[in-house]
Amino acid sequence: MNLMLPLSSADGSGKYLRSLPDSVSFQNDRLYATQPQRHWPVKREAIVEGDVILGGLMMVHSREDSITCGPIMPQGGIQALEAMLFTIDRINREQLLPNITLGAHILDDCDKDSYGLEMAVDFIKGSISNIDDAEYHCNKTQVRKVISGVVGAASSVTSIQVANLLRLFRIPQVSYFSTSPELSNKQRFEYFSRTIPSDHYQVKAMVEIVKRMGWSYVSIIYEESNYGIKAFEELEELLARHNICIAIKEKLVKDSGVAEDIAYDNIVQKLLTKPRARGAIIFGSDQEVRQVMRAVRRANATGSFSWIGSDGWSARNLVSDDYEPEVEGTLSVQPQANPVRGFEEYFLSLTVENNQRNPWFVEFWEDHFQCRYPGSTSTPYNNYTKQCTTKERLSRQNTDFEDQLQFVSDAVMAFAYALRDMHRDLCGGGPSLCEAMKPTKGADLLKYLRKVEFEGLSGDEFRFDGNGDGPARYNIIHFKQSQAGQYHWVKVGEYTEGELRLNMTEVKFKRLSPKPPESVCSLPCLVGQAKKYVEGESCCWHCFNCTTYQIRHPDDETHCKLCKLGTLPDAHKQYCRPIPEIYLRPESAWAIGAMAFSATGILVTLFVMGVFVRHNDTPIVRASGRELSYILLAGIFMCYGVTFALVLKPTNIVCAIQRFGVGFCFTVVYAALLTKTNRIARIFKAGKQSAKRPSFISPKSQLVICACLVSVQILINGVWMVIAPSHAMHHYPTREDNLLVCDSYIDASYMIAFSYPIFLIVICTVYAVLTRKIPEAFNESKHIGFTMYTTCVIWLAFVPLYFGTANHVPLRITSMSVTISLSASVTIACLFSPKLYIILIRPERNVRQSMMPPRYGNMHRTAGTGPSSMMAAAVVTAATCAQEEKIQKHITPTNTENSLKTKKLCEMATQTISSIITSLDINAYNQIPYADQYVPNNATTATTTPTDKGSSNGNSNSNSNTNGSSNSNSNSNSNGDGDVATEQVVANNNKINQRQHGQPAVAFAITSTNNHISGPAATITTTAATGETTTEALVATITTPLATGDGSETMSVAPNNGHGNGSQRPPVLQTNL
Repeated sequence: MNLMLPLSSADGSGKYLRSLPDSVSFQNDRLYATQPQRHWPVKREAIVEGDVILGGLMMVHSREDSITCGPIMPQGGIQALEAMLFTIDRINREQLLPNITLGAHILDDCDKDSYGLEMAVDFIKGSISNIDDAEYHCNKTQVRKVISGVVGAASSVTSIQVANLLRLFRIPQVSYFSTSPELSNKQRFEYFSRTIPSDHYQVKAMVEIVKRMGWSYVSIIYEESNYGIKAFEELEELLARHNICIAIKEKLVKDSGVAEDIAYDNIVQKLLTKPRARGAIIFGSDQEVRQVMRAVRRANATGSFSWIGSDGWSARNLVSDDYEPEVEGTLSVQPQANPVRGFEEYFLSLTVENNQRNPWFVEFWEDHFQCRYPGSTSTPYNNYTKQCTTKERLSRQNTDFEDQLQFVSDAVMAFAYALRDMHRDLCGGGPSLCEAMKPTKGADLLKYLRKVEFEGLSGDEFRFDGNGDGPARYNIIHFKQSQAGQYHWVKVGEYTEGELRLNMTEVKFKRLSPKPPESVCSLPCLVGQAKKYVEGESCCWHCFNCTTYQIRHPDDETHCKLCKLGTLPDAHKQYCRPIPEIYLRPESAWAIGAMAFSATGILVTLFVMGVFVRHNDTPIVRASGRELSYILLAGIFMCYGVTFALVLKPTNIVCAIQRFGVGFCFTVVYAALLTKTNRIARIFKAGKQSAKRPSFISPKSQLVICACLVSVQILINGVWMVIAPSHAMHHYPTREDNLLVCDSYIDASYMIAFSYPIFLIVICTVYAVLTRKIPEAFNESKHIGFTMYTTCVIWLAFVPLYFGTANHVPLRITSMSVTISLSASVTIACLFSPKLYIILIRPERNVRQSMMPPRYGNMHRTAGTGPSSMMAAAVVTAATCAQEEKIQKHITPTNTENSLKTKKLCEMATQTISSIITSLDINAYNQIPYADQYVPNNATTATTTPTDKGSSNGNSNSNSNTNGSSNSNSNSNSNGDGDVATEQVVANNNKINQRQHGQPAVAFAITSTNNHISGPAATITTTAATGETTTEALVATITTPLATGDGSETMSVAPNNGHGNGSQRPPVLQTNL
């Protein structure tokens, strides 16, 4: 029975057979064979005689696993073989080797590694005698010539097998199409070289194309061979390095006999399970890739994929013919090659008659013209019914040329130049081979081979790199539809020296859709989003939003990163941008207003200080206490000046100045005020309790007290600076704010600087309250009180304002500046404006008399720093009637009327002293009855006998007074300030008047010391009707504080230690002013 098998493949190409027929028949216009062809494949060889022979291993036939060799390969097979022969002809014709003919011995490996290794054994037969000095004995009579080198093979798989064999016999090998990176390993393939670059660079070019397309999710199909596996390994590594994920990775079975259609269909179905992986890289040979395209068509998936092809199948008609829609849009990487000059003309001129040296040319002719050449040998593939006429001719219209024949030509040229250089060195450039090159030593030839540099027949410069590979130059070619139904490969770019140059305007994946397809598993997350990867997928994720103050972490795209304080995400949420610093800028309206207020205050302060300096010796300035006044003005000046430090940009130094200044300036002001008020209070308190002069009331003492008070603040600031140095820092009250402030602004620590001044303010206020009832003439205590009350109100308003503006730095600093300046303004207005009024507007009042109440207006003193005689309100304590009764016991009343009158006068005296003097009615004060008024006119002789009682000055005073008599007494006193006081004491009608100093009408002499006026004892002597004489003591003490608190005047009349019986009488009158 006859087994009817189709000659053609399923696509009707007629190029594939699963069995070999002996005879054929036609059914339904298709050709069938009945029995297998015997004795196939037929071993043939192309021989070119020469002095030096090069072996050639070409894939003249394609691979067919069931019968070893398949159909003829017109481009990569026949044309490559003819390119080798053409190059040898050129070398011999141009006498590149002097009088040396280059020959060839070319075999067919059928693109199968095992068959190619079998053919390569022929190359070593002539070289066995060269190995280890052994002698090869040929069983045949003919003597085989030594093969000096081998050109081939084409596929990497075959080259690896052959290279292992040739290495044993030290035969150099130069491949023209083998691109596997494994062959660059010179420890394994020492004698292997190639004119084509390694796939290591082709893989890099493919990855660059993927990146240029914007793909991050691709599939890879690679053939199960060394060529495909090594390329895949490098692809996988490079893609991962560029964060490009592999969706599907599938191997193409190299044995087409095993790889049935179902295997390719499964591959395509797996590709379709990842619809977002539109891009696919195919690393394989043309035969396997054609089967893939057939499976794509069967799956109705045409247009679902965009291919990136390797040099093993791109630009091959075997793939693209009949499957143009499936291949359309392919971008492929091809080693850069130019046409071999003159080869096309040579090849087109060939016929079966003139090309007898090529034993496979008849098969090519039959395949090309689809006819049976007369007298040809029968093959599994030439069962054509049509007979060739021998008139057929090759033309450019009916012939497609292999684009990479340059590498075949360069391989032959490399051997020729190496032999030339070797001949020059070993044979001296003689006309023929010398004995040193009979035969050529492979190890020596290899050294010359790796060093060659020449310009090939294509016009390109050639030299091997360090691994024996050709230069890495690639063309990027694109299969596209230029017109409807017309497809062709075009060059659209280059990859040289690691750089991709691609003309995207020429790239059209589909005729009407030039935009590259999208090949990503998941679209990139938007700004401000992070990824959550799908389990098991490294390139598939879900996106989730980061929060308001987060960005996607720059080092981990699966996490969000919280922007640190002081920064916020930018508009695109790609990075955290710094928030502009907020601080009170000197050019801002807030700062200008505060500085204007302070500058005005400084000018006013300087004006006041100038007025005081100019009128330094006038009574009102002296009465103001000059020393403390100048300290007070200095503190006020600093209060205004600290504003300028507050508005500066915070730095460590500025912050230190602010921290120290705001508390110190207040301390100076209120320390001076406290010293004043304390002195006034102590003087009045002491005057009530005794006649003793209070301590530490002199100007020097006051300065020391003020300095001590200020030093406490300095100590507090110093300790604070040591424990917690002041520094500028950023404060973030909210996420949107970046305040540049001094550290003390952040919390209540500024209260440390204010705590002590506030304490002084409180104490000053307390003293102001205590001294509020001082007589009206002593107005400065009232002014101090008003100042303190107003200051308290200002600071009570400031505290909530300060803490309520924590997030508004300009307002907070401005409020502090204005508060400080306002406090200073209140102080200077209340305490100094009255004095300026007198000095500048009412200068006639700037005299000694005007500083006192009218009764004291005649006092004259010359001391520069002595006490003032200006009196304030006074509190007067009169003698009780009981005391008066003790006086009256020495008076002999004449009748009852006189007794009643005496009692009434006692009551009047008590009331008058208590009320009239309090209101400072001096005229009434002069009418106060004293004890001597109670003496009957006809029985009284008053004698005042002065005695020195603790005075520091010598006094002399003697008065005698009888009825109607008048005496005068002169006293000269010197006080501690060098002042000299002169008093006139006049006794008239039992009433002693002292007018020059305006003192109360008492009989005593006055001695003036520093801040103290005292006098000797005064006694009243009375004579009763019985003739009994009685001496009574009269005591009066008057203490007058100065208006400014700088000292006091004390007038006292001290009794003797007693009278007759040695007992001390209680005072008749004691006044404290």
